[in-house]
Amino acid sequence: MVRMSAEERRESVIRAAIAEFSQRGYYGTSTEAIAKRVGVSQPYLFRLFPGKKAIFGAASQRCIDEMREVFEDAAKGLEGEDALHAMGDAYVRLIQERPERLQMQMQTYITVAAAEAEGEHEFGEIVRAGWSRLWETVHLLSGVDVDRTTTFLAKGMLINTYAAMGFPPDHRVWQGMYPDAGTTGRLEKCRDE
Repeated sequence: MVRMSAEERRESVIRAAIAEFSQRGYYGTSTEAIAKRVGVSQPYLFRLFPGKKAIFGAASQRCIDEMREVFEDAAKGLEGEDALHAMGDAYVRLIQERPERLQMQMQTYITVAAAEAEGEHEFGEIVRAGWSRLWETVHLLSGVDVDRTTTFLAKGMLINTYAAMGFPPDHRVWQGMYPDAGTTGRLEKCRDE
């Protein structure tokens, strides 16, 4: 049996954390469940990460980073609306193929709000910094103005909300969404499947 390096174990923990936190949230997930999913002891888990907050933070950051990478890949060689449409299509594919990424995003927002309400601002600062980098990525890759960048991300959040609530692709709430997000073709494909 091949032993994993500490970095490979950290990666395993982040993947397990996304799976667990996306389903149960920060407060409903135990580090024991994460350790069990990875196949390590809790003490070993805490040798990799200083605590549950650090694990959740790494999982949240991973989701934001992956979204940024998806946007970067989708927009290669494109600009303006073409880049936005490609990023929109790629994002819809991401949350359809890996719904735990959307669920983790939603859990992250809830956890930031709860932490902020308790006067803990560090986690919110980390998440806001990640989202700032995501905003910059969309803005710089597309080359569109600030208003259009904001509208693109705002519609993305509406897509998150509709998808999290389980609206099927052919529901009327999507009618005004997809032409602007550039995901009409993807929606049509979903209807045919």
